[in-house]
Amino acid sequence: MTSIAEETGTAQATATGKEPKATKKARVGQKRAHVAPKKGKPAPKAKAPKKAPKAAKKADGARDGSKAAKILDLLKRPDGATLGELMKTTGWMAHSVRGFLSGTVGKKMGLAVASTKGEDGERTYSVKA
Repeated sequence: MTSIAEETGTAQATATGKEPKATKKARVGQKRAHVAPKKGKPAPKAKAPKKAPKAAKKADGARDGSKAAKILDLLKRPDGATLGELMKTTGWMAHSVRGFLSGTVGKKMGLAVASTKGEDGERTYSVKA
């Protein structure tokens, strides 16, 4: 014996012409073993880039008309140049001038920068030409 609800449900499905929807299956990936994955081949080690010879790294001088060239010209004067003169020539602040003298002139160009303090208390920088 069938119940009334079952008969009416199938009767309605056939009357509308639609089949009842089938249940969807879960999309699940394939099962795998519970082990660590295999190791691949190691990549070749990167080679260190070729370094330029140390003599080529030293800057010969500054381009004509650049701020660096102007500073070098002032420093090569017999009495050197004061910090104020260097700041006025380049438009840089004091810490920028001192950093340029230390890093670029002293280290990169390899020139010996002499720093002296005058009787008036102003610092003077010079380079042996």
